[in-house]
Amino acid sequence: MASRNPTRQDATLNDGNSFSPLMLASPSSMINQIKFEDEPEVKDLFITVDEPESHITAIETFITYRIATKTTRGEFDSSEFEVRRRYQDFLWLKSRLEDAHPTLIIPPLPEKFIVKGMVERFNDDFIETRRKALHKFLNRIADHPTLTFNEDFKIFLTAQAWELTSHKKQGPGLLSRMGQTFKAVASSVRGVKNRPVEFTELAEYVEAFGQKISVLDKVSQRILKEQKDYYEEMKEYGPIYTLWSASEEDLVDPLRGVAGCIDKCCKVTEALNSKLSNDLIPIIHEYVLYSETLSGVQRRRDLIQAELDAKVDALVKQKADKDVLKEEIEKLEDKVECANNALKADWERWKKNMRTDLKDTFLNMADSRISHYEETDIYTVPDTRTPDLQMTPSYS
Repeated sequence: MASRNPTRQDATLNDGNSFSPLMLASPSSMINQIKFEDEPEVKDLFITVDEPESHITAIETFITYRIATKTTRGEFDSSEFEVRRRYQDFLWLKSRLEDAHPTLIIPPLPEKFIVKGMVERFNDDFIETRRKALHKFLNRIADHPTLTFNEDFKIFLTAQAWELTSHKKQGPGLLSRMGQTFKAVASSVRGVKNRPVEFTELAEYVEAFGQKISVLDKVSQRILKEQKDYYEEMKEYGPIYTLWSASEEDLVDPLRGVAGCIDKCCKVTEALNSKLSNDLIPIIHEYVLYSETLSGVQRRRDLIQAELDAKVDALVKQKADKDVLKEEIEKLEDKVECANNALKADWERWKKNMRTDLKDTFLNMADSRISHYEETDIYTVPDTRTPDLQMTPSYS
């Protein structure tokens, strides 16, 4: 087999200093190094999601989670808050954040109904998986230098149920108010005419990243399933040797030795499966959802760009009052510039966090694999028999 060029292999995700999936090792000269001025230096907001409770009514069954918040921020009325929220409340918060900050990267929520590998909607594993995902969702927002100060986020953390219900009725957000006219304008444009090349390259990067992380997600899920099946079979396999030793006096020690070896393999395999299901798969799946989020951010940026393009076309074709159009265009140009700058800065921040998350996760799993094989490599049965009965099984 011909060797691959080491300078080209897996170039799509090797570095990522630019948006391009083909030239990710190039300098990020196309990106303005924008910093969030109000980024907190000291963590002053601590959020815990726990204590899930089932609620059964005449028309639905749902789960609520306790949201416990501790903070030292002056804009909060107290230093501690405790509320209960259901999944649809989290959906509302995410929607409001997208409306208020259309080109910031909002952390993803877990899927609405079911997580891969879960058969029942409200079994214990599903509830715990969702609880962890919701906990991470809120803490990612809390750690974001801009989203953390969003007023709807504060209300979500502090308002009692009736207050939150009242707040929800105050009307839709910015993007929702744009209505079908704006969406129709955007959908009529086959691609945005004046989209900066850097955002085209960002889209290409996101597409390549999404494809690769999705493959990792599927393979990881398959490996976990196969290892769980392997573990279940080993649990049945070990006791057979113990039972066998009861009827074979001359083979008692070697048979019990094999049974002990299998038992040890079971324990370390169970620990490895736990690491896979709790540490690796959730972070990979979160970044599958992040790739979808990034595509949504790009679309929202394009919507703002499309509105500007439509106004410019109208001015060129003199379909409306020129002075009014010029004023609207100036405002939209500022709006597009703000949206672009926000996305550029948040993209750099997200990319740095993504690399840290995945690097730490993969190294952690590599260490777990090494420990697994070290513990299950060789188990020597005591030599208490004649040479023809000596046995040194290996379970690597």
